[in-house]
Amino acid sequence: MTSEDMPVDERIVKFIRKHHVMTIATVADGVPYCANLFYAYMADSNMFVFTSDAATRHYGEMLSGGTVAASVVLETRTVGNVQGLQLQGRATLAAGDMLERARSAYLKRFPYAVIADLTLWTFEPVFMKLTDNRLGFGKKLIWNGR
Repeated sequence: MTSEDMPVDERIVKFIRKHHVMTIATVADGVPYCANLFYAYMADSNMFVFTSDAATRHYGEMLSGGTVAASVVLETRTVGNVQGLQLQGRATLAAGDMLERARSAYLKRFPYAVIADLTLWTFEPVFMKLTDNRLGFGKKLIWNGR
């Protein structure tokens, strides 16, 4: 079964759409690194879009390997409202037809970015786990597209 065969739980999609900042984690030579970034989500292809500058560490690490982990969280002190999404997948520089789709999705979400020189990436998750305490303490929704 491929990720195209296994739809993402609508509760996960709703959580993704409610937020706009993702933390991605890369690694090089055994040394991890995290970066926060704005994202747009293309539900039809289960793909995230973000921009990154070539001078950043995570850009270089994604370019050389592409495997990343990521998270999107709701910041709250209320235990019953805790929500957080953990992801694993592959980041790729957007190119060809995907570049236009990615640009369109990103600018729809962040129209002010039209004035920026955007280097767009796509992130295709292979695994997502949403912890949502509103569904019960420690309740997890898992999507595994491997």
